Amino acid sequence: MPVVAVVGAGLIGRSWAVVFARSGFTVRLTDIHAQTLEAAPGHIAAALDQLAGHGLVTDVPAILARISVAPGLAEALDGVDLVQENGPEQVEAKRALFAELDRLAPPDAILASSTSAIVASRFTEDLPGRARCLVGHPVNPPHLVPVVELCGAPWTDPAAIARARDLYAAAGQAPVLVHREVEGFVLNRLQGALLSEALRLVGEGVVSPEDLDTTIAQGLGLRWSFLGPFATIDLNAPGGIGDYCARYGGFYRSLAADPAPPSVWDADNTGRLVAAWGAGPDPAPAAERSRRRDARLAALMAHKRDQA
Repeated sequence: MPVVAVVGAGLIGRSWAVVFARSGFTVRLTDIHAQTLEAAPGHIAAALDQLAGHGLVTDVPAILARISVAPGLAEALDGVDLVQENGPEQVEAKRALFAELDRLAPPDAILASSTSAIVASRFTEDLPGRARCLVGHPVNPPHLVPVVELCGAPWTDPAAIARARDLYAAAGQAPVLVHREVEGFVLNRLQGALLSEALRLVGEGVVSPEDLDTTIAQGLGLRWSFLGPFATIDLNAPGGIGDYCARYGGFYRSLAADPAPPSVWDADNTGRLVAAWGAGPDPAPAAERSRRRDARLAALMAHKRDQA
């Protein structure tokens, strides 16, 4: 089975460790922060117990046995097939880290970044092994939300992307190929469009933040949990997608002509959201809300698996 180095043992890194280990991969986890690395196994065990409670994994001890903690990069990268980097979302930090990964990893190992928005060309251009570097952008948390966006730089070898796609698929993820570099890739550009309009609607007093969330959670989100937007509109007009665009294109065209401006992200507008949100509708601490979110996602994952 493949060997994966997970570099960075924070929220995303330890979730990646679950992804790969539950699929039979050998995982080496490392982090420059000793406290973060020391805490990771406990978080991973709790995540696996939650999955086991929904019948999504069996034999948690065997999965945990496939994960080891490495004190440094050299030990973590020895003989690996894939490196999943989860460092800070800063270009200079990624440039420095990828220089080390390129120097220490086997020459045929794939180097993938979990970056949310930074394209690979900004931190891999000067590397001798730049042809094996790409972005493998997950959704938080990747062990419960399987999409991973694969996006290479202009110099990334297509064979490296194909190998990466096979590895992520073998790990139970849903790899999506982004054909050319765009900041934020696909998921965050879609999310950004929705958030900007949401900020406008709340900032202008059209709707409360709680009711906007309800609109998504109890409306669009229910369909989107198993149908994408194109599959959705294909069913929303008798003649399918073309018919839908003909029927409703006038409204959407006018909406596109007046998009939410960048100023919706300014402090005065976001301040209105923060003030309206207050402590939020759920008073529980963030850690408890995250636990409940993950439990609901695990239940949804089990439901979708059973339906498939």
